[in-house]
Amino acid sequence: MYVAARAGVEGESPQQDPRGWRKLRPLPFSRGYPTLCGMSDIKIGLIGGSGLGEALGSQEAGTRHEVQTPFGPPSDAILETNWGGVPVFVLSRHGPGHLFNPSQVPYRANIFALKKLGVTHIIASGAVGSLREQFRPRDLVIPDQIIDKTCKRAATFFDYAAVHVEFAEPFCPVLRRILAEAGEEDAGTRGRGDAETTQETPVVNRESNNDGGQAADAAGSPSPRPPVSASPRPSLPAFTTHSRGCYVAMEGPAFSTRAESLMHRLWGGDLIGMTAMPEAKLAREAEIPYALVALVTDYDCWRKAAPANPGSAAPAAQQADPAELLKEIIANLQAASDNGIALMRRAVERIAREPQALAACPARDALTLAIWSDKARIPREQVELLAPLWMRYFEGL
Repeated sequence: MYVAARAGVEGESPQQDPRGWRKLRPLPFSRGYPTLCGMSDIKIGLIGGSGLGEALGSQEAGTRHEVQTPFGPPSDAILETNWGGVPVFVLSRHGPGHLFNPSQVPYRANIFALKKLGVTHIIASGAVGSLREQFRPRDLVIPDQIIDKTCKRAATFFDYAAVHVEFAEPFCPVLRRILAEAGEEDAGTRGRGDAETTQETPVVNRESNNDGGQAADAAGSPSPRPPVSASPRPSLPAFTTHSRGCYVAMEGPAFSTRAESLMHRLWGGDLIGMTAMPEAKLAREAEIPYALVALVTDYDCWRKAAPANPGSAAPAAQQADPAELLKEIIANLQAASDNGIALMRRAVERIAREPQALAACPARDALTLAIWSDKARIPREQVELLAPLWMRYFEGL
């Protein structure tokens, strides 16, 4: 049975609601803010994107927290459970029924709520399209870089202060390493996934080659991202984990045009998605190390499908059945979600065995040099309102 920690009136005694969840005291805005005193205090936040969010929530039992934040409610109640002795907090990014589109997800409320519950590290997931031949549907990618094209989303907590966090490395290198090593635990899983390919060249022409779209530009200029060599393994993997990639975050909710998709490849993008920003940036402002497991569902539209009938003169787009394509993408998402859950569980198990490794996460002190405003002039109500994020930098003032 779920136990719900519901936000109510201060001092309210526990009650039963019709669903049998127990109402507990609310979490206040400005007191009880968490600090990471020791690595025994590790709490992992899991943010599930398309497919994986609901899958995680349906598989777990535990305490449901409904948290107040200055930015409104988060996407959904946050489920607290336990994996291998590590407290885990699960949040579905798009909410029940997938009602929040990528532009409407309450990113600030989500990250603030996790911080308020004491979450110290976040592993997120999200569905992506592939911009590279070697990133195949159902593969998992642990990105190391991001290009932000979003434009309609609040991207900072600090509207009344100048706070400039360092963001050269947008994803936590420690969490990325743990995820990559967890992906290598299965003898059938490759770490980078590049063994099958050599350096890829970006596509700029509109016609695909007979090999399914691995086209080069007229000048043959190489991709800006260098390849990482790997030794092929003799057996085919259960799933492939790639240990780096550049994620292009677009506003959506419509998908890319073919011209945009080709441009993203020329920029050095490897993946296209809609939800990693401003989520990663807000996690940095909250001093929560953040890593992403990208779930590849399909090739983006740069890669034209091979004709169903090779001898036919009809374009492939006219031959493809949209319903069948959607069915295939959904099946890929389900498979990638199952793979992502397996990878996350292995990563949390590694954290349980070696918690001291997380002490090296650089984001834990991201605000140390980031607050440029005169702290004495920042409105005190704002300091109190955002206390879980930055109160420790105002002690003694």
